[in-house]
Amino acid sequence: MKIYSIHLLWFFIFLLGCNEPKKSVNEENGQKTLELINTDKSFSELCLKQGMKAAYLEYLDSNGVLLRPNQIPIIGANTIDYIIQQNDESFVLSWNPQHAEVSASGELGFTYGIYVMKPAEMDTIIYGTYTNVWKRQSDNKWKLLLNTENKGIE
Repeated sequence: MKIYSIHLLWFFIFLLGCNEPKKSVNEENGQKTLELINTDKSFSELCLKQGMKAAYLEYLDSNGVLLRPNQIPIIGANTIDYIIQQNDESFVLSWNPQHAEVSASGELGFTYGIYVMKPAEMDTIIYGTYTNVWKRQSDNKWKLLLNTENKGIE
């Protein structure tokens, strides 16, 4: 009976303390982080639906940087040229963000996770890790500022 009374007392204290709280900085940052994860997921979904080229051209910042194995960093306008030259008909690419962080100012953030590439002519699936750095634009949309990937297991 005492345990029941204690639980009931805590329940009423909880109810009395449940006023409409003001949004804290952590809550606002949490909303921005969730928004960034959803942006990265939408980026992946577009890649699945329309191909890698269309997805990168939609989400890549004009000053974006791509870090690719055995290449110097691909920067700015060269990133667009690089993406356009890629043959994205020979594979299907998707990824899933595992984590995201957004700066206190809300201007920069990053996501990382695991990508999956399925070559069209092979039964092999390639897994790897990626990191995306994002920049919030003046229209509040996130654009991809830096992308790097690490080839994993086949």
